[in-house]
Amino acid sequence: MNSKVRMIAEGGVCVALAIALSFLKIPVGLNFGGFGGSIDLVMVPLVVFALRWGAGWGCVAGLVFGTIKFFIGGSAIDIVSIIFDYSVAYAAVGLAGVMKGRTGAARPAGALIGCVARFVIHYISGVTVYARWMPEEFMGMAMTSPFVYSLLYNGTYMLPNTILCVLVISLLIAPLDKLEKNHVC
Repeated sequence: MNSKVRMIAEGGVCVALAIALSFLKIPVGLNFGGFGGSIDLVMVPLVVFALRWGAGWGCVAGLVFGTIKFFIGGSAIDIVSIIFDYSVAYAAVGLAGVMKGRTGAARPAGALIGCVARFVIHYISGVTVYARWMPEEFMGMAMTSPFVYSLLYNGTYMLPNTILCVLVISLLIAPLDKLEKNHVC
């Protein structure tokens, strides 16, 4: 099979799997008086795709997923929050692909890179877009800085998501290495 056709097919499957996984979630952000945020496995198929095909195509798959995700159940306060919290944030997960072609422990490191990149985008969105909706109190603490608020708010769901994604990718090291070894790409 032509490698470009295989890549597009895998991208479609990974995006579809991420969408399906987005419905299996533990809501977190709303529990703290925020707008959203949840613990889920959506980043795993996006990271797997990025690790197989590279950061460029990984970012494209993340962008596609994030955009579709908004339209099938996302919420936002304006166009900037749609772009930041969905399209750009999930595109950033594709940066896991900087570890394309590497095996072993480099794969969870790639997952960590993609997760941290997504967190950075959400953090920037929190500091800029959502700062005007910062509550006076959050998690039992007085909020006076949008920088602290965004760090705490986004950390409530991104830290568990990052740990979960890196753990799952760690468990997939052997199967992913086998795919690469057998040149199944």
